[in-house]
Amino acid sequence: MIAQMLLKSKEKSTYKEDNVGEKPIRSVAKALSWRVVGTLDTLLVSYILTGRISLAASIASVDFVTKLILYFFHERLWNVIKWGK
Repeated sequence: MIAQMLLKSKEKSTYKEDNVGEKPIRSVAKALSWRVVGTLDTLLVSYILTGRISLAASIASVDFVTKLILYFFHERLWNVIKWGK
């Protein structure tokens, strides 16, 4: 019964899996969750250094977008590399 459910859910998938079975949407979720943590850190450090919440928020916003994109491509590249698997 469980095996049948797993097979059905796999057949319905519209995402292309890479060679280790991880879908790109997983990389997006990981990138988003990590960037929230990283952006909060950037916001705090920027505020401590500048003393201005508006400047700190601007820095954190730019940091969020650029590093989210960089992390996604970094993650997808590492999924192609077979070393250490």
